[in-house]
Amino acid sequence: MLSMLVHQPLVTLLSIPSPSQGVWHLGPVPIRGYALCIIVGIVLAIWIGERRWIARGGEPGEVSDLAIWGVPFGLVGGRLYHVITDWHLYFGEDKNPVTALYVWRGGLGIWGAIALGALGIWIGARLRGIKLLPLLDAIAPGVLVAQAMGRWGNWFNQELYGRPTDLPWGLEIDPALDDGVRSQFGPDVLFHPTFLYECLWNLAAFAVLIWLDRRYKLGHGQIAALYVMLYTAGRGWIEYLRIDSVQMDDVLGLRLNVWTSIVLFVLASAFLLWSRRRHPGREESVRTRPLEDDEEGREPEDAEDRETAGPTA
Repeated sequence: MLSMLVHQPLVTLLSIPSPSQGVWHLGPVPIRGYALCIIVGIVLAIWIGERRWIARGGEPGEVSDLAIWGVPFGLVGGRLYHVITDWHLYFGEDKNPVTALYVWRGGLGIWGAIALGALGIWIGARLRGIKLLPLLDAIAPGVLVAQAMGRWGNWFNQELYGRPTDLPWGLEIDPALDDGVRSQFGPDVLFHPTFLYECLWNLAAFAVLIWLDRRYKLGHGQIAALYVMLYTAGRGWIEYLRIDSVQMDDVLGLRLNVWTSIVLFVLASAFLLWSRRRHPGREESVRTRPLEDDEEGREPEDAEDRETAGPTA
């Protein structure tokens, strides 16, 4: 009896409440917690990436400019991956396909976001004469911070939570939540806060990448490979805890995202080993061609000089 009296207040004290709402209105304008978390994450990723890129020899402002390519591509890719792998949520009987466009309701697949985001960055980098691998090495740690912030959007939406748990840090989910999962459990049941697990894992992985980069001066895509390895290692076991309804929840006994994590971890490990053997150091240059002079800024001065100098010049 004593243990029960001691245990119960601990659960009440340390359990994590979910927000009572995820949307606030400033007049007719809705302010959504999910969108705010995504935006803050993007800003932090650009800021961190900018500082690291300049330290690698890049020019100030280049990461911000490339984000104009990477962010829209990433958002489209993330949404496409989610809709393709969970198409039953949007298509079929009694479904409205237009809701597939409602990004603010949640649903961004990280694999699609990374794939198309990288494609957008590659396009922008080619146009500016920037090498892709050192650029990815510079921005990869900041992406982890962005992902950590983005997971708090899941907290605001009360989504992607884990199995029931009796741990003191269990997550409270509104019993009236209509997501097809919460109603299967009693009103007092707590759940694994998988959003928090992934947030903390990503921040720890960020710290590890920064330390490894400073310690070993890694280059040639090796930080990017380690990013994939660290993230997928955490995502694999966190995904295993989740109980949200997904279409491909039993692919040879595992969720599709768990298999994706395994495959990407193996591929990134193979690339890291290959890159370390071929390129043990760091790139001497981060550009594919010399930085072009600003011809527009030079033309007026040149024209004035030619006028002053006369025909002989």
